[in-house]
Amino acid sequence: MKAALFKAMVNLWPPLFFSGIKVTYLATDYKETRVTLKLRWYNQNYVRTQYGGSLMSMTDPWYMLMIMNNLGRDYFVWDKHAEIDYISPGKTHVHAQFTLTDEILGEIRAKTANGEKYVPEFLVEIKDDNNQLVARVKRRVYIKLKPRARNNETPDANGIDPDDVNNN
Repeated sequence: MKAALFKAMVNLWPPLFFSGIKVTYLATDYKETRVTLKLRWYNQNYVRTQYGGSLMSMTDPWYMLMIMNNLGRDYFVWDKHAEIDYISPGKTHVHAQFTLTDEILGEIRAKTANGEKYVPEFLVEIKDDNNQLVARVKRRVYIKLKPRARNNETPDANGIDPDDVNNN
């Protein structure tokens, strides 16, 4: 799907739209995404700063989606783990940037070439309008080459490896 259409669609997706989360930039090659979370009356916490759950949500699908669009349909790609470290209160709109390089994609392909799972970790910094650090989020993404795409294996009848579903 073309990045511009995907950006328009995801910006209307209710979980993001109603949280005030918006993709402000999506590279045509899906290697960079920028996201903003606006501070509004309906998404602030009790002390009128950015709600922590929204800070985490603004980082949720991006690496998974960027990797899926770069690797294609021959890979299982799932968000696996995330943790957040709150640094300072978000008193303004906040922003996050997600970047994939050719080196990262090459490493993923190399580490999954024979069907091994690979779980790289990505660090995302969330900054406010004044470029002050609000939070750091670590995101881990599960990646595995599907059996049908492996040179050394024949997929089972339905092409699903139970390990990919149950033990990732």
